Amino acid sequence: MQTYDYIVVGAGSAGAAVANRLSTNPRNKVLLLEAGRASHPWSFIPIGMARLIANPAANWLYASEPEPNTNGRRIPVPRGKLLGGSSSINGMVFVRGQAQDFDTWAQMGNRGWSYAEVLPFFKRMESYAGGDDTFRGREGPLRVTNPEPRDPLFTTLMKAAAQVGIRHNPDYNGASQEGIAMSQATIAAGRRMSTARCYLDPIRKRRNLHIETEALTEALVLDGKRCTGVRYSIAGDVREAQATREVVVSAGTINSPQLLELSGIGQPERLQNLGIEVRHALPGVGENLRDHYVPRTRWLIGKKGITFNDRGRGLGLVHEAMRYVLLRQGMLAMTGAPIRAFVCSREGLEAPDLMLGWIPMLTEPSARGPRISRQSGVTLYAHPMRPESKGHVHITVADPRRPPAINFNFLSSPPDAELTVRAVRIARAIMTAPAMIPFQVSEVAPGADRATDDEILDWVKQAAETTYHPVGTCKMGSDPMAVVDAQLHVHGIAGLRVADASIMPTLTSGNTNAPSIMIGEKAADIVLNTAT
Repeated sequence: MQTYDYIVVGAGSAGAAVANRLSTNPRNKVLLLEAGRASHPWSFIPIGMARLIANPAANWLYASEPEPNTNGRRIPVPRGKLLGGSSSINGMVFVRGQAQDFDTWAQMGNRGWSYAEVLPFFKRMESYAGGDDTFRGREGPLRVTNPEPRDPLFTTLMKAAAQVGIRHNPDYNGASQEGIAMSQATIAAGRRMSTARCYLDPIRKRRNLHIETEALTEALVLDGKRCTGVRYSIAGDVREAQATREVVVSAGTINSPQLLELSGIGQPERLQNLGIEVRHALPGVGENLRDHYVPRTRWLIGKKGITFNDRGRGLGLVHEAMRYVLLRQGMLAMTGAPIRAFVCSREGLEAPDLMLGWIPMLTEPSARGPRISRQSGVTLYAHPMRPESKGHVHITVADPRRPPAINFNFLSSPPDAELTVRAVRIARAIMTAPAMIPFQVSEVAPGADRATDDEILDWVKQAAETTYHPVGTCKMGSDPMAVVDAQLHVHGIAGLRVADASIMPTLTSGNTNAPSIMIGEKAADIVLNTAT
């Protein structure tokens, strides 16, 4: 059995940052375990995300359980299965969230997590050329870029947004989030900036850091109420590793509660029914699941040469490929949603509560994932940013190779349904604004015939998916359903912390990759500052 000072389970957005910072001190011996592969060829090219969204070599391909407000559908829950985790397969959009998100965490009793207290970690993690030094970092490992809206479609969408009262915001990760802008992206020189590339590749030669891939962590090793290590397997070979200081679980919102439950930490009756010895009762494990439930409105564009549908086939695709090879620019080098808006559902709000994101093409399903449609158009998703509906994630068998059951319980909170309808109506207002007339726009979905709130909501239940932002299943707090405290210790278990999106008590306003990396940065700082 190998012995380390620290063991980090999961090399995703948060875990890679934790391992990087813990191993900065050469006296700290660190083991980083990743159940997925080291990399995948498509993960380096931004457009490659289309090849990874349904690829079992890079994606766990989870799906939610059927529920009433999805009309009995199973909703895809893609999760990264590579070093870098979901940062290696995601849409590469960089959104921190609002100051109010983190101030809310602090007001819930999580001292040290206010916006003023997490801002230094956001700045430390990024290298970004724009914005104000007060808010933005210049020398961090994660390169963030801000493409110019040179494309006619993007400039026209901004004009249309202005016509309905949505201003341009040059830095939505700065002083204020409200407005429309090109998406800031974890892309540099035409390459994906995952945490594998930015946090792990530069430090692979550190002698005190040992990275194991295709290493499935099966259980935490407990000595009474203390975690002393982990049991994991590689190609069927079961091994144990001991941690003399701490184990940090960064397996993500789906797999972190799974690992705790497999180890006997969770709801006693649930564990007993699965034949798992209860090592520590903690009722909040797996609860408080939240995600963005997102309808994707679809619009045909009659004017040719405007959308990526016209550039993604034949000679257009050849041209785009040459642009990428020679200049690292164009369609192949962009985020999944290159333009977005943060808007208020009504007047008088202190901060935006809705998000809209434009994908400059229409896609259609195929066995290998979404493919470019032959029709020319735009996909526009629109949704509430801070949903109140809560679900849960729980194992159904005592087998680490079997995915847990994911129940989102979407739209169970009435305001979520109301705000979703408002978001769709704002999307319609922008796409039918006078600036869009030259593009010959027509609505495909939900369809102009769906006019009432109930008709729009019925369509949402038929068609909505998520934007792949699950959080909350190992909630941070001091209430009876909290799993970790403000120092990320698992309540009641010494030597064990959780550091990933699962600790978020509420969903942040936007994409979750950036705040997940921040959590990893802050977690490492907490660990190092409390080490004895």
